Amino acid sequence: MILKLTNKDENFYQYMGRFFASRTVQRQTNDRIFDDNNKIWYLYIENDVVTAFTSVTRNVIKNIYSTKEEHLVEILKEIKHENKNEIAKSIVTTAYLEIYEKCKFEIEPRQFSKNFVTIYMKKGDQK
Repeated sequence: MILKLTNKDENFYQYMGRFFASRTVQRQTNDRIFDDNNKIWYLYIENDVVTAFTSVTRNVIKNIYSTKEEHLVEILKEIKHENKNEIAKSIVTTAYLEIYEKCKFEIEPRQFSKNFVTIYMKKGDQK
């Protein structure tokens, strides 16, 4: 099940609190997770546990984490659908590069760091 929350929702920290300042998440993604006010969070919940999440500001993907590939794929499909397949250039962790490819995102060569890549989808792309 995918939940869509913000940090203002009553149950947000119940699900997401353990991920903020988590060294495990930081090691896996080479990224730190912050609970900024302007983010919308897509959480995949299985047996009342978050198995994947992605945060989005407008149509820019900000944070990505997953312990189950298929759950992250479902979240990314949902985000693409809600944004009518228009995802602005988003700098994200390379940890899930194969999943971005599987979800048909355009991927720019690594420009900033070996740990991050830019992904996007132009409006109308139905790949």
